[in-house]
Amino acid sequence: MTTFRPLPQAEYRYGAYRLIPIRYEDREPIRAWRNAQLEVLRQAAPLTAEQQDTYFQRIVLPLFEQEKPGQLLFSLLHDSELIAYGGLVHISWLDLRAEVSFLVEPTRAADAATYRQDFLAHLRLLGQVAFEGLKFNRLFTETYDIRPAHIAILEEAGFQLEGRLRQHIQLAPGTFTDSLMHGQLAADYATAFGIAL
Repeated sequence: MTTFRPLPQAEYRYGAYRLIPIRYEDREPIRAWRNAQLEVLRQAAPLTAEQQDTYFQRIVLPLFEQEKPGQLLFSLLHDSELIAYGGLVHISWLDLRAEVSFLVEPTRAADAATYRQDFLAHLRLLGQVAFEGLKFNRLFTETYDIRPAHIAILEEAGFQLEGRLRQHIQLAPGTFTDSLMHGQLAADYATAFGIAL
């Protein structure tokens, strides 16, 4: 299995979940998921297959060769089935911090209990990568204020509300929503998941 250079291990496990470095073959399902959930993404228009292929070839694949890549993207598997992807983006190696990204397959996203379980597993596994493996100090997120269930899961996982950007995102012409900023320190992660760091 190909892995990112800075990672101390090739995969991370929690129960039936496995977090592995993003696979080239996952690009098409990921594209479909992104196009189906534009309202929660910082993506203005649907992606074409050609755009996705180009992104993977020019941006994603070179990350595997870099000592300190700007992002670490992962495929999340449940019982060996691809169900989500995400990772650590906008990494600052100097400051030992990164933004969390996560997107799950749309039918799983539509079921509240499944979404909660998947997202909590993803956050726990990303904490293993960031805090246990890479010894990062901080993770952060930006979430549109139209996602109260998503925000509740972040807070359950130890993320603290750190700020509100008022009317920061235009959802439709003349319709704005706030962005909520959450942060998690290594100690917050350890407390939320009962892990000794």
